Amino acid sequence: MVNDSTSRNLWSWLLVPIVLIVAVAAWFSFDPGFRNGGSILNVVVDGPRNTFNGWIRNYLLEHPEVIVESMRRLEERQQATVQGEEQNILAARADEIFRAADSPVGGNPDGDVTMVEFFDYNCPYCRRVAPIMIETEDADPKLRIVYKEFPILGPNSTLAAKAALAVHRQGKYPAFHKMLMQDRAVVNEKRVMDAAAALGVDVERMKADMRDPEIEAMIDRNLALATALRINGTPGFVIGERILRGATDLKTLQAMISDARKGQ
Repeated sequence: MVNDSTSRNLWSWLLVPIVLIVAVAAWFSFDPGFRNGGSILNVVVDGPRNTFNGWIRNYLLEHPEVIVESMRRLEERQQATVQGEEQNILAARADEIFRAADSPVGGNPDGDVTMVEFFDYNCPYCRRVAPIMIETEDADPKLRIVYKEFPILGPNSTLAAKAALAVHRQGKYPAFHKMLMQDRAVVNEKRVMDAAAALGVDVERMKADMRDPEIEAMIDRNLALATALRINGTPGFVIGERILRGATDLKTLQAMISDARKGQ
């Protein structure tokens, strides 16, 4: 995911060639030598450096909107490229994203639209979105939800993810997931065990399953998939052909779900 700081750095690097192109265009437009058959090589190499720099400065002062327009067009092209790459990834890995047999499923298992969430039980933004997720599910009986354990906030998060996948083997994942997401303290081993016991989970079996290498492999696959989707923080959502990175609101989720239905 590209953040604001990365974008600013990118524009800083791109500004130099953009300015040069604008300056050369200005020179071409105004320099008599060019209009009389001079070449770009003669303009840049043979022309006085101070004069050339002066053209750059004067043109930019008189037409600053050219740089803004150039940057806007470049950003549009970059966004189109990124979106195209995302569509290719979504198409190539659709089964892994939406239909992986080992991923826990909530909502309506036979729903017509699938919402995929990448999350961490200790992520405050995931907890903020959790009630919105429940509201979205309750309001849409045709919504299918795929949960992707994505523990990126340390050992407690990894332990909680392993426990949740172990509970999934006992058929109690959605309730366990929602209980942990409603916790406002750090989800550590004690809280995981307390939640499991409160739901009537076979805790000893859960502990044994947590040590199964396949559960760790499932988490590793989720981490790799998130990387491919450029989801490097939590929460992250995939709905239809769109990827949403970061916390959101009910209106946005419902709009994405509606768009996915229209696209079917």
